Amino acid sequence: MGSGLTELKAEYKDKEQESGSKNRYIVLVLVLTGVLMAVLDGSVVSIALPTITEHFRVSIAESQMIMTAYLVTITSLLLIFGKVAERVGKARLFMLGLALFTSSSLACGISTSLEMLVLCRIFQATGGAMMFSISAAIIFLAFPKSEQGRAMGYIGSTVAIGSILGPTLGGFIVDLLGWSYIFLINVPIGIVQLLLSTRYLRIEETRSKSLEVDWIGGLTLIALIVSMMTFLGQLSYGFAPTPPILLLALIFVLSLSGFIINESRQKSPLLDLSIFRYRMFVLPSISMILFFVANLMITVLGPFYFEGVRGYTASQVGLIFLIVPAITVFGAPLTGAVYDRHQFRYLAALGMSIMALSMIALGFLAMGVTTDIRQLLICFVFIGLGAAFFQSPNNTELMRALPVSKINIASSFTATIRNLGMALGVSLSGLLVSLQMAQAGYYGTISDAGPAILASSISRVMMIAGGLCIISAIVAIYRGSKIKQ
Repeated sequence: MGSGLTELKAEYKDKEQESGSKNRYIVLVLVLTGVLMAVLDGSVVSIALPTITEHFRVSIAESQMIMTAYLVTITSLLLIFGKVAERVGKARLFMLGLALFTSSSLACGISTSLEMLVLCRIFQATGGAMMFSISAAIIFLAFPKSEQGRAMGYIGSTVAIGSILGPTLGGFIVDLLGWSYIFLINVPIGIVQLLLSTRYLRIEETRSKSLEVDWIGGLTLIALIVSMMTFLGQLSYGFAPTPPILLLALIFVLSLSGFIINESRQKSPLLDLSIFRYRMFVLPSISMILFFVANLMITVLGPFYFEGVRGYTASQVGLIFLIVPAITVFGAPLTGAVYDRHQFRYLAALGMSIMALSMIALGFLAMGVTTDIRQLLICFVFIGLGAAFFQSPNNTELMRALPVSKINIASSFTATIRNLGMALGVSLSGLLVSLQMAQAGYYGTISDAGPAILASSISRVMMIAGGLCIISAIVAIYRGSKIKQ
């Protein structure tokens, strides 16, 4: 631990006077546009699923593969492309990913069957993983140390906007243009972005002489993520220990064990397990995954509450859920700038504490079907403020916690746990609300549940999300107490 910190301090001492890339703001816009496209396409499809299901005349379970294939693929490949970037180069890998993402978006838009669409979504997610895996590393290296906190705040803002704006934007596009345009809209944006990237996306980096990818680790990681997400999905339909559930649990345990054993023995592992020796990297990682789990639980179940209990339209709900990203997009860079200047070590903990209290209050207020909407909106305002306080310091500490030689793995790993946290939030929201409704004696679908059952069940899950934020805040406080000024 001590040698790691010494190495880290020495490397950063040599880099403190660097001015960063002269085109750093152009680099920032190019990279964040790619991140936004990748995040949007992870959630924008949800609103178009009914239309796509009807178009291809398939079942809902079959059409959901459009989302599942994308989410599983991008989460599974982030670490792999983090290793590939060491040989190919971050800027070059980003542009290759952008080209693949853009071309596969075109293929998705002109797909003539569900099978073709799912296959194209896998290629699209592969391009997204190539961009997402090293986006933080590119931005981190493009900016001088005095501006890194603010720059990392823009990533948090972009992810927040993409994850929440997706369904609203998807509904608007589907209503006006048709489902295929949720993919085709990426094509002109991607072409312009690619042309600009070939000229302006330049950063100083050292590439390795050979490509060493741990393919066994990659396969076991894919098996781990697929089995875990499928297992959680199956539990939402019932908690009986059926053979499929037991089989998925077994695959998850075996793949997790196999992944850890394989990585500990590899000379060039997919995931360098030595990063977990850095306490100041592990603790922000825990805070981050809990943040995204809690945030997505509110995001997924909130619309069911406002539509099913309050009787709001989809467009009205979309406006409510723009509150958090609107505050985050402006607040995260500002708090990042404050962190750059003052290095307030408890800023992330303060943000998580605000989020925890806001989510618990939201849960209590949501229990009543006649609660004043202004009280609910105030809770969303404070959730946005908490997210703004949390993300910039946490992301900056993550990227600074490891030596510069490990920045690729830091970037790809944080992108992986960010996506994993979002996936877990989606899965756990369905699982927990099903459990709450079952305890209330209701075993039907959530869309057919009455307002009283919906309010009772969803409000409790909102409070559980607040509880996860409390745990994240405690971790952040412990982390802050270990940082020396």
